[in-house]
Amino acid sequence: MNKNIELTDYAGLLGAIKERIRSAQYAALKAANTEHIGLYWDIGRMIVERQQGDSWGKSVVQRLASDLQKEFPGVQGYSSQNLWYMRQFYVMYRASAKLQPLVGEISWTKHLVLMAKCADDLEREFYIRMTRKFGWTKSVLLHQIENQSYEKTLLGQTNFDKTVTPAIRAQAKLAVKDEYTFDFLELGEEHAERELERALVGRIEHFLRAMGGLFSFVGSQFRLEVEGNEYFIDLLLYHRRLKSLVAIELKVGEFQPEFVGKMQFYLTALDRQVREKWENPSIGIILCKSKKRTVVEYALYEARKPIGVATYRMFKRLPRELKGELPEPAEIEKLFRDGDL
Repeated sequence: MNKNIELTDYAGLLGAIKERIRSAQYAALKAANTEHIGLYWDIGRMIVERQQGDSWGKSVVQRLASDLQKEFPGVQGYSSQNLWYMRQFYVMYRASAKLQPLVGEISWTKHLVLMAKCADDLEREFYIRMTRKFGWTKSVLLHQIENQSYEKTLLGQTNFDKTVTPAIRAQAKLAVKDEYTFDFLELGEEHAERELERALVGRIEHFLRAMGGLFSFVGSQFRLEVEGNEYFIDLLLYHRRLKSLVAIELKVGEFQPEFVGKMQFYLTALDRQVREKWENPSIGIILCKSKKRTVVEYALYEARKPIGVATYRMFKRLPRELKGELPEPAEIEKLFRDGDL
């Protein structure tokens, strides 16, 4: 066996072993986290049960913290504050048979964020599932909550109920938000569409993260030719889970109904000239500075191609009046289930 073959074989062996080590490390961390969360769950449960059964007051938590810290010196996590968090953790999830199996999927520090920031079980479920799916760190999770990703995802305006196959419909709805926050851009309030495009491409990693995590960048000013005429899509992405090309048109003004016709033309051209046979039909996102929801609803009503209309901002905000438009809990639960979050 010559030296080159030996080196090639060794590189393959080394790569396989490294991958196996990483897999084992991840499994060990996941198992350790599950055990850790289970421990905190049981401590919270025992505190609640004892307080209810023996009418013990708040002082028992302070005493427990002191005694546990003496028994386990140098072990963090047994402060009186953290014991109260364990109690709150148990009380918060004990009545939810659906959420209990999910609590071990994320770390304790992320649960602390959810306990402090989330208002109800559906919102907590959304962020637990998204954190598990995309591997969000604590800081990313906090950013997503402050960015109101839960509300912006559920409020999305699309025509996917009529234009996307049932197999990927829920996933497609979860992939298109009602509003995107590009707080990483350094643009003035007044800017041109090409300025916005260049700024997004210049911070492409931040842009893809803001779009939701499963997008890949294909190109900007993506060229299409139809009967000798050239047409250019502002941004073309690819959604790995949907297996669909995603065309994005940038508009620095208010949404206009005629934008839908132009997007339908782009999607037809993509499907006929660019899409591979094994891919799902292309999807369009019209990204505007502002929109009137009823105008969008009417414009999409007869559209035959899958299109979503969203707005963008460079600061965090969700109009109060939209919070009352969130879907019913049963609809949200079905979306989570069908969307494979």
